[in-house]
Amino acid sequence: MKLPVTARIPRLLAPDEVQSILDSCGHLRDRLLFALLHDAGIRVGEALGLRHEDIAVAEREITVRRRDNSNGARAKSPHSRTVPVTAELIRLYADYLDVEYGDLDSDYVFVNLWGRPHGEAMTYAAVHDLVRRLRRQTGIGFDPHWFRHTYATRMLRENVPVEVVSKLLGHASLTTTVKTYAHITSDDARRALADAGWFATRTVTI
Repeated sequence: MKLPVTARIPRLLAPDEVQSILDSCGHLRDRLLFALLHDAGIRVGEALGLRHEDIAVAEREITVRRRDNSNGARAKSPHSRTVPVTAELIRLYADYLDVEYGDLDSDYVFVNLWGRPHGEAMTYAAVHDLVRRLRRQTGIGFDPHWFRHTYATRMLRENVPVEVVSKLLGHASLTTTVKTYAHITSDDARRALADAGWFATRTVTI
């Protein structure tokens, strides 16, 4: 008889690991990329396809759209979605435009500013090289997708309804969100029971 396959629990980043990765970025562009993955939970392909028109500064929102991109980046979902982001991320975006992006004429948010071809949309290969360098610097063997796992798990642990999490992640089915992210550790379970007063109110002496 075949044993059931246990679903792998997604790898997560601790807050100090996220901070270490961000602080190790030598450029605002790179810091913005990973801050965006952490703050919005989007896929790296969705980030690389992001255009300036997709960032609503006043509303503090980004819109992920599926479109043809010159760098081969793509959004997995055919449906557009809007994700709220923090004021800190918007400020970082503004700093990036002012300090590094300058008067470069491009629709893409993430572009080659030091490598070639200059001004062209940043590619998956460029992100791979960047991640490899950051792994060496930080000693953290992370993958960009871990930021998405961390984002989703954080929301679920903070009791954001799974329907909302699913929509923000751009999942086609609620089942995908539940199967992938609705995992809890024993510490999560203990914390939830403690918050509910489970350990404080006992009707039976044991």
